[in-house]
This record gives sequence, C-alpha cells and structure tokens, in this order.
Amino acid sequence: MNIWKPRSALTLAALACLAACGATSTVPEVAGYGAAPALPEPTKSLVTTVNIAPARGFEPDDRPKAVSGFAVNAFARDLDHPRWIYVLPNGDVLVAEADAPAIHDQTGGPITRLVSWVRKLVMKRAGAGVPSPNKIILLRAASAGAAAQTRTILIDGLNSPFGMALVGNDLYVADTDALLRFTYVPGETVITSPGVKVADLPAGPIDHHWTKNIIASADGTHLFITVGSNSNAAENGIEVETDRARILDFDIKAGKARVFATGLRNANGMSWQPQTGELWAAVNERDDLGNDLVPDYMTAVRDGAFYGWPYSYYGSHIDTRVKPQRPDLVAKAIVPDYALGNHTASLGLTFYDSTLFPRHYRDGAFVGQHGSWNRKPRTGYKVVFVPFTNGKPSGPPEDFLTGFLDSEGNAKGRPVGVAVDRGGALLVADDVGNAIWRVVPAKTNAP
Repeated sequence: MNIWKPRSALTLAALACLAACGATSTVPEVAGYGAAPALPEPTKSLVTTVNIAPARGFEPDDRPKAVSGFAVNAFARDLDHPRWIYVLPNGDVLVAEADAPAIHDQTGGPITRLVSWVRKLVMKRAGAGVPSPNKIILLRAASAGAAAQTRTILIDGLNSPFGMALVGNDLYVADTDALLRFTYVPGETVITSPGVKVADLPAGPIDHHWTKNIIASADGTHLFITVGSNSNAAENGIEVETDRARILDFDIKAGKARVFATGLRNANGMSWQPQTGELWAAVNERDDLGNDLVPDYMTAVRDGAFYGWPYSYYGSHIDTRVKPQRPDLVAKAIVPDYALGNHTASLGLTFYDSTLFPRHYRDGAFVGQHGSWNRKPRTGYKVVFVPFTNGKPSGPPEDFLTGFLDSEGNAKGRPVGVAVDRGGALLVADDVGNAIWRVVPAKTNAP
C-alpha cells in the first residue's frame, strides 16, 4: 500500500530532477563500518545526491525478516508514526508518536529556502514530514510474549516528543523545546495531571534536528539530553548553533544543566554499556560530501570531549565548507569508537543486558538504522548488531532485522528506536510500517 502520493506536477518534476543527480558509489558498504572506516577524499556537487526509498508500508500479512534462529511478530500495529520506545518496570511499553514540529527549518534567503523545500519533499516521500501526533502511547500485553492488548494515550498535547525516562515516580519527557516532568503512578494507563517544565531546550524556527533524547544515570540523579545541530554543516551560520550539537548533563536535584560533550552533529540513541558503565551514543554525521562520507557512528561519550562537528570529522579531517575554521578545536577532536556506515541514519541504540538471547548477544549493541535518502546504493533500512568484548566493539556489524525494503526499492518500513523489553525480547519502532516489532529466539516465539 503506497502511503505517499505526489501532489503536483511541480513536485514530481523536482523529485525527478533530484533523483537523477549523483553518481553511484563503487566502494563496498562494509568499508564504512568498524573502528577504522575508509575515509576517501570528499566529493562536492551543486545538488545533493538523492536516492529516495518511497514509503510504502507493510501489508497486513507481511513483516520484517529476522536473522536465522529468531522470529519476529508485531507487538503493535496501526500506530501513528512511532519513533521512540521506553519500557517501564512493570513491562508496559511507552511509544512516542511524533514528527518534526510544524515550524521547522525556517531560515535563509531564497536559495536556502528552496533547498529546504526540496528536502522536505524528499523527507515526505520517504515517510517523514507528516503532522506530528504529539502523543505518548502506552501498550500493555496480557502475558509475556503476547502482542499488546491494551493501547491508551498516556499523555497528549505534547510538542514533538521523543525521549522518555522514569526516575522514581517522575516520568520525564523530552519535547523538542522543553524537558517535562509528569507524576507517574505505577500501572496507570492515562496521566491526567499536568506536566511541569523543568528546563527549556534549544528549538526555535530552524530546529533542524528536532529530536531530543534523554537517559537517566544509574543512580537516578542526572539526565543526559541530546541536542542536535541546527544545520548540516553550519551553512546557516555558526551563530545559530549556540547550545546545539551536544549532550547535556541535567542535575535533577539542582534543576540545572551543564555541557557534557560537544561536536556531536546529531546524537540520538543513548545507552549504558553494561561492562564498563560508559555512556554510548549513536550519532548521525554530515551530508553532501559524497556517497562514502561521512560514516555515522557510535561512541563512548567522554565528559568534556569535543567530537569535531562542524569543523572536522573523524578527528582532524577538515570540512573546508565551514568558515571560519577553528584549528584549536580540531586539534582536540576525538575520533569516534565505531563507524556505522555512510548515511545509514543510525538512530536507535541499546545494549543487550538480558538472558533470553544466546550468549553471543550479551553486552553487545543493537542499532536501528533508519536508512539513507542521499546515497547510491542505499544503506541502512535494518537493525544491526555489534558484538562487544570487555566493553569494546569486537567484530563487524551483523544484520539482525532486515526486509524493510522491497524488490523495487520501496520502504516497507524504517526502523528507529530499539529497546529490550522486560522478558528480554528486542522491540523495534518502525515509523513507516507504523508498528512495534518484537524479536525473540524462534523457539520462544509466541503464536
């Protein structure tokens, strides 16, 4: 079922023109993965490479394909653009249904606005750009391994919500422009008490990377908050990047935030590495330097570290488009720990700390790759697994959940958030398939 239709001849013409742009990569996809990815010379063109996977959606009897030895079923379907997942201690699953705010990427002169308009057409055809539902949905299964039988709107009337974290009886939700706190009563399915704004978050009429994710420290005293950049590579001017491209550390008791790490273009997924206790983040890198630059990555995030954006990537590789340069910052830029492929849009990240899966998966990372829109051939559109040993990546990425693209290059789904449920299954949010998929070892698959 095709869920997107072009609205005008002008739209079709613009997309057809863009689709013809850009050469096809001859570099193997795997070259952009691992601790030492291949970093060729950048290539530049006047027009962005566009290779859209038009959003189609899964048919009712269809689903993604799990790796051998595993089975996948729908935990919930017919959702409304589900982006992020959070599992409560009682096993209930919270889902943020959201997209970009209505006022979004409003900046620049005629050329910049035209580019923004075209990019929005591209995103709409790829399944984004829908009106934001602005809700947190609660899903509850009657028994372990079953599909969700209860579905309620836990919180409504939000502003492009994304990250969620429960600390004691306080449920924190990250809207695009604010950190909110709600009183949570265990077992309730609707929160009627008003939320309290505990902190403003950078937003405004540009808000290029609008998602704000949060994760609580192990002792529940701090929240770590992602804030993406306001541009691809500072093309809107460095002045609009104030307080952007970073992770914040919010002290809950003090009600104040400090900068934890900077130079992170668009960090999304965050998870604590079980063996080391380090905070890891999945980060989307910059576009328009060719099919094979720059790899998205995941990395342990060091307190006080700078990761390059916008001035450089992967340490000291200068992005010459950025003016003026900051050689003082580039000299300090940290090289990320592990590349996740070029333009894969790696968003979801969770470490596996349960026992349902075979030992091979213990302490490793699952990554939800939303999929490229500007690379030939396409990359991502899958969930990969990266094994870890002694707290460090110890092997190449393994395809874990695939089948999100059909034989004609249409997107049946696009994975975003990933989470481990109370029973040890992997949950995957799919904002084009409008589903939450549940993956378990095949022998434990519920009917």
